[in-house]
Amino acid sequence: MIDRIIDIAIRNRWLVMLAVFGFVAFGTYQYNRLPIDAVPDITNVQVQINTQAPVFSPLDVEQRVTFLVETA
Repeated sequence: MIDRIIDIAIRNRWLVMLAVFGFVAFGTYQYNRLPIDAVPDITNVQVQINTQAPVFSPLDVEQRVTFLVETA
């Protein structure tokens, strides 16, 4: 099996070289289009939650409602 692949590659060396050149050209083209950030965004995701509970103080709302929603 490998002997046959090598034999075909040797007999069609120009076709193999053309395929290699095509792969190199395609890889170079794709590499230039690749979006790479110099510094990755490492900030955490923040979500603002507005809760209303008229019978609780702001501290109680934070502890009993908002914290549970944030951790869920």
